[in-house]
Amino acid sequence: ALNEVRSYRPKQAAELLGIGPATLWRWIKEREDFPQPKRLSSRCTVLDGAELIAWRDAQGKAVSK
Repeated sequence: ALNEVRSYRPKQAAELLGIGPATLWRWIKEREDFPQPKRLSSRCTVLDGAELIAWRDAQGKAVSK
């Protein structure tokens, strides 16, 4: 069950990355490599969990010397 694909609402995605919701939205707008959200309806936006985790892990590798 660990590899099941799940979607995160923006608030959950921010918590997963250890950032605030405002930072999440700024990264979505400003960072070209950041996973883009998918709109399921006018009031429901989700981000792909696997993409978020892969992006987060890639950042650690890019930052470490």
